[in-house]
Amino acid sequence: MSVITSSKLSLKSLLQGADNEHNPLTMSDEQILEQIYSTHVHSDTKFDVASLFILVENTLRRSTHIVDNVVQGSHASLEHIDDKIPQFNSPLCTLKQISSEMSCKPPSEEIAHKTTLAILNKLSNYEWDAKAVLTLAAFALEYSEFWFLAQYQPTDPLAKSIAILKRVPVLTKPAALQKYRQPIVELNSLVKATLQVIELLFELEKLTTYNLKDVPALADAIEQVPVDVYWAIITIVAVVTQIDCLTTESEHKQELSPYGQKINIILSKLRKQITLCKQQIEDVEYQRKLSKIFQTPTEIVEVFKFLIFNKEAPQPLYDGATKTTVDISVLKKKNVYLFISSIDITVEEISVLRPVYEHIKTNDEYKIVWIPIVEQWTEQLRKKFEILKSKMPWYVVQHFGSIAGYKYIKEEWHFKKKPMVVVLNPQGKVQHTNAFHLIQAHGIRAFPFTSWNEEQINREINWVGSVVGGIHSDVNNWIKEQKYIFFYGGNDREWIQQFTKYATALATDPILKGANISIELFCVEKEDKSFVKRFWSGIESLFVTKVHKTVDAVTQEVQKMLSYKNETGWALLSKGPAVVLSGHGTTILKTVAEFEKWKEVVIKKGFEFTFKEYHDKIVTTTHRCSHLELPNVAGKLPETIKCPDCPRTMEIYISYKCCHNENTGNATP
Repeated sequence: MSVITSSKLSLKSLLQGADNEHNPLTMSDEQILEQIYSTHVHSDTKFDVASLFILVENTLRRSTHIVDNVVQGSHASLEHIDDKIPQFNSPLCTLKQISSEMSCKPPSEEIAHKTTLAILNKLSNYEWDAKAVLTLAAFALEYSEFWFLAQYQPTDPLAKSIAILKRVPVLTKPAALQKYRQPIVELNSLVKATLQVIELLFELEKLTTYNLKDVPALADAIEQVPVDVYWAIITIVAVVTQIDCLTTESEHKQELSPYGQKINIILSKLRKQITLCKQQIEDVEYQRKLSKIFQTPTEIVEVFKFLIFNKEAPQPLYDGATKTTVDISVLKKKNVYLFISSIDITVEEISVLRPVYEHIKTNDEYKIVWIPIVEQWTEQLRKKFEILKSKMPWYVVQHFGSIAGYKYIKEEWHFKKKPMVVVLNPQGKVQHTNAFHLIQAHGIRAFPFTSWNEEQINREINWVGSVVGGIHSDVNNWIKEQKYIFFYGGNDREWIQQFTKYATALATDPILKGANISIELFCVEKEDKSFVKRFWSGIESLFVTKVHKTVDAVTQEVQKMLSYKNETGWALLSKGPAVVLSGHGTTILKTVAEFEKWKEVVIKKGFEFTFKEYHDKIVTTTHRCSHLELPNVAGKLPETIKCPDCPRTMEIYISYKCCHNENTGNATP
């Protein structure tokens, strides 16, 4: 390509670009915004735009109706509709200035754009809705006068004279009507559509009393308002130009269809945005009311209906004990445990509540209700629901739509698809936002699972029995007999073998036997996978129940244990249910392996003191990082956690894990 040809093409591109800058039909919304924002001055100017709009709406509604009658030859009336006529000081000079900007302009998209910018410059101190209404008002003065004269000129000499001056007969004589019927219908329809756009902009403005954070769709809609106002004004300009072309019988006409298409697109978009805004506002109001209900003593059935169904008709509950359905009134005057979970709940998680059910099934004051949370039901999920439902002896919500209070459950109760138990008293007040971990960690000992019960249990220091005492008979007996117990495990078989070897030698040593020191060994990893899973679930649940409480020795021990979960090795020494210490594989193995170095001291200082003293010495000479992986449990986790081994705050990392348990929910209990 030659340099000359290249230059010509570049010049042509520049000229096309210059044209595009002034042709609204080829400009993007961003380009339009860039130009119209320069015309806008933020001001505190007060203007009664609402009253002006009422007048404009009344005027255009009647004048467009007259057009329909004239064009169609009918005599339909609007007299049965009462117009509201507000007291209002009309900004007549401003309206005349706007009208003069629009009048007698040749038909051209570029000229319409420049005219619109000129109008916006004149109205720079007004808000966007006021700009649109003032322009529409200026148009309404001329348009309504034109068709008012058309209606009264046959019978009123004054109207007839003015009509001739306004060139009204050019469009209203029978021959003219026949010739211009379609253009008149088109522009009248466009006037109606533009009026609807401004009506919707007003409706949108009324919604801005709500917080934009609560109504995100409102923020998107408001951001687009200046462009919508621009298109409303330029459409009015185009309509005025078309009327001028028709009344002056010009050979040139203003093409209105592109403006009509744009206005209809805006109408459709605004309707959808307003509908979405109203849905979000309704949701905000519902959340506020729901929050208030939980804070104000009401009645459990009313609270339950509002949480699950809101305005929908309440559905009966499924009773897992009788395999029948019952009315939700069975919850009246009851303490209710809301068992909330996704449809992916496991049989092990369901089994956590079985002891609770067995304990309360003869006590009519307490009821359990499973609330399955499903964002979009499918036939496959329904089948899975039926399988899970059959495994539950308590009540089940059978509602194959969205749970009304899902957002509240997610945001206020911090539901994260993992099971949770919200405890409500007979007045519907929350007694515990999530007692699932309390139940899992302590079982029926924490009944009736209120926050007060949790506080009482958290004061206890003997937590070992809560985690392992109920899941192995041997451990139960050792705890009762106040024996020393080494609980140990890890993901390295060689480490486990080494620890078993040295710990067995320690436990059978004649010196300890002679001192009546009885030590038992319990390797967690040697049990079945279900046991191991329940063991660590118990530790995790115990951690969750204590994580927001004041940090004490028990909390630190539980946190330490959780930090060992994925390590090479770990061990915990208890005496009965009381923890002596827990340690990482490196330090605890060395302590046990070097028993010969400290066993003589045991007789003088005692086993516990000597073991801890020697282990602490090894810890001070050994460096390792502490890692704490928290499950995505329901409930709010703390933003910061103190290290269990030093005073520092632990750094936060994010990890992801998948165990490919596709059929977990279908397992047999």
